[in-house]
Amino acid sequence: MYPESLEDLIESFKLLPGIGEKTAERLAFYILNMDVEKSNFLAESVVNAKRNLHKCPVCSNITDKEKCNVCSDLKRDSNVLCIVEDSRSIYLFERTGSFHGFYHVLDNLISPLDGVNPEDIGIEKLVKRIEKSSFSEIIIAVKPTIEGETTSLYIKKILEGLNIKVTRIASGIPLGADIEYIDSLTLERALLDRKEIE
Repeated sequence: MYPESLEDLIESFKLLPGIGEKTAERLAFYILNMDVEKSNFLAESVVNAKRNLHKCPVCSNITDKEKCNVCSDLKRDSNVLCIVEDSRSIYLFERTGSFHGFYHVLDNLISPLDGVNPEDIGIEKLVKRIEKSSFSEIIIAVKPTIEGETTSLYIKKILEGLNIKVTRIASGIPLGADIEYIDSLTLERALLDRKEIE
């Protein structure tokens, strides 16, 4: 139906999460109507990102340097390590400006149904890093799902005996949410994480 080059462009957009046939077509035609300079910039940005970005050897965050900006920052609090599930989470925390420790990105969350076992999440690298450092607190900041809970409990069990406080970010009912639309897992976590009104 479409010329081959256009079909390829549409198919390439469909590789992205959440992009179906119609959206892929709309994006492809949008690209065709862009001026050459902008479309070249877009194409070069994709190629450069794939060519230059890699995992930080210390924390597995995405970087284009030898070590990521966080691991290179000597002013950060070396007593606290926050474990996250992806690099995106680091940037979300950094935007708040309220966390000043270090991070560690897991390779995945434990999910036996999806074939992701404890040895598949990069736990060995995490444990080696913790053993070589002086962290007094480990904060687990993964999503509050069954996979997140399983991963959190597994990490806590692995770190037992290292004399390190293991905490988890609070989760529960977001501000402004209607309680009748809250799922049971979120409601349960909100009850467990309740605290005194100050």
